[in-house]
Amino acid sequence: MSLDLKKYLSLYVAEAGEHLAGFARDLVLLEKAAREGGGADASEAIASCFRHAHSVKGMSASMQLDGIAAVAHRAEDLVDVFRKDASRLDARAVDLLLAVGDVLQDMVSQAAAGASPPADPGTMERLAEAARQLREGGGAEEPDPGAVRAEPPRGPSRVVRVEVEVAGGCPVPAVRGFLVVKKLGGVGAVTKAKPSVDELRAGRIPGRKLEVQLETAETLQAIERALAQISDLSAVSLAEDRSAAPPEHPPAPKEADRGAAEPSRTVRVRTELLDGFLDAVGELILATARIREIGKALPAGSRAALDEGVDRLHAIVKDLHDKVMTVRMTPIALLTDRLPRVARDVARKVGKQVELAVQGAEIEIDRAILEELSDPLLHVIRNAVDHGVEPSHLRLLAGKPAAGRISVTARRERDRVILEVSDDGKGMDPAKLRESAVARGTLSAEDAAALSDREALLLACLPGVSTAETVTDVSGRGVGLDAVKRAVEALGGTLEIESAPGAGSLVTFRLPLTVAVQPVLLVRIGDEVLGLPIAKVHGAAQVAMSRLDHSRGAPVLPYQGDLVPVHDLTELLGFPSARAVDERSVVVAEGGEGRVGLAVDALLGQHEAVLKPLGAPLDAVPGLSAVTVLGNGRPVFILDVQRLLAA
Repeated sequence: MSLDLKKYLSLYVAEAGEHLAGFARDLVLLEKAAREGGGADASEAIASCFRHAHSVKGMSASMQLDGIAAVAHRAEDLVDVFRKDASRLDARAVDLLLAVGDVLQDMVSQAAAGASPPADPGTMERLAEAARQLREGGGAEEPDPGAVRAEPPRGPSRVVRVEVEVAGGCPVPAVRGFLVVKKLGGVGAVTKAKPSVDELRAGRIPGRKLEVQLETAETLQAIERALAQISDLSAVSLAEDRSAAPPEHPPAPKEADRGAAEPSRTVRVRTELLDGFLDAVGELILATARIREIGKALPAGSRAALDEGVDRLHAIVKDLHDKVMTVRMTPIALLTDRLPRVARDVARKVGKQVELAVQGAEIEIDRAILEELSDPLLHVIRNAVDHGVEPSHLRLLAGKPAAGRISVTARRERDRVILEVSDDGKGMDPAKLRESAVARGTLSAEDAAALSDREALLLACLPGVSTAETVTDVSGRGVGLDAVKRAVEALGGTLEIESAPGAGSLVTFRLPLTVAVQPVLLVRIGDEVLGLPIAKVHGAAQVAMSRLDHSRGAPVLPYQGDLVPVHDLTELLGFPSARAVDERSVVVAEGGEGRVGLAVDALLGQHEAVLKPLGAPLDAVPGLSAVTVLGNGRPVFILDVQRLLAA
């Protein structure tokens, strides 16, 4: 690989990874179609699968990674057999392609480390032999491997004019233009390019501008998303060319649809720059609050103009923050696209049949949250397959379909994203969870018996508490739902579990849209001010401590039909006891095993906090999760109630 091409290695690795994830997702659908004999209904998945293999081949060739390109080419040829005749869809061939997808991913990882991995002759031979056998068995014509094949349209085809300008700082603009043509070839058929592909290969791109005519069934938004993955493009415009619409396809969209054909501009920005931008906006929010505090010391007569200016500044900064967060938002599909493959692999390993469906993958969430959510979500999926869904013979005896069903659903509720994972398996037994908690000494028999079924289900989130009859190498290895719950709560979210024996389970992640700025409730104990995430606060009450009833030696507060145990926050934090005051404010918050009450000296109201992570040694202090700074410059620690109670 030349030094010039190495500059684009990170871009190649990211794009190839996305295509291989889509390749695996489509193959899982094809495997199900092959098993059920529904090849004729799988044309869309076959076309998508072919497109992903074709894109990896082209990208790898342009990066001079000939080994990867050769394997992808053979995989493309095998998929092309299905594309020409969907009735030849074969489960064993799909299984081979899944294994080849893993090989390609491994080769891309080697390329990321600077290597140029060669094609494995055995893999190449198996792919060629599988394609040959399928062609001979079906009597299809031998395809021309060198031909560039356009995707069969999935809807009305249109001609789109794409104009691209390469950024002035790009050292090899012709290579970038060549990558643009390759990317567009993955979403349709490139019918014209100015300069031509040969000129681009020769390093010629006059004015750093490229014009492409593309015949495609994709939407303009889909084309824009594809081009957004390419860096060093200073401008991109798309416009549908209705005068050049292919006559063999249905008419162009009606006048009402012309809004989608407006030219759009896009630019690729490194996520590190967005992170720095968000930090700067956070500092602006803190600085604005500081100016407001200073203004309070001015005489009332001269404060009006300052307050007006600060209010205007705050509105501008808040709008800027919202725009930065919009740019950082990422579709959940980036995470959910690989879940069908994960469920399929785990199911085969444990000898079960499982189908996984995803809804709401277009819902967007902060990229930082999405990255941290990967492991918890994968663990819940593996748990559902390994421990939730029953073997096929037991499901049939219970009157269920032989194949278990897992659904992953995402939706938006105001400033939260709700992610639900449900299965139709055997469910969880609250009674067994109580027994497990008592057996491990986590709870006394009396405390366990007092829990409602909903509270008992959350016992599965305690270390070592489980109803699994066997421990496998898939799940149940000591890192269970307790780790999932901690990870979700570290993001400012909550985890809920609903289940019943024989009726399946529902695990719900309630997540904030962003972790950078969160509303917190400020409380005072003695001279200290502390913060509690609003997402964890259920309510508050002003009570006389002496009038509270006691249970097992601790005060309890009647709240919404339950008795909530009350803890003195001063004692929990080990602060010196102040003068005893009977009238206290009690904040009802989410604890490790349900709701808890925290007695404080005063409630100071809600504050929009710019959260900063804790560094050593404060990150090791139990009960502290982050720090923020008030407008007066005072630092305030944000509490992690669950860790505080467990300390």
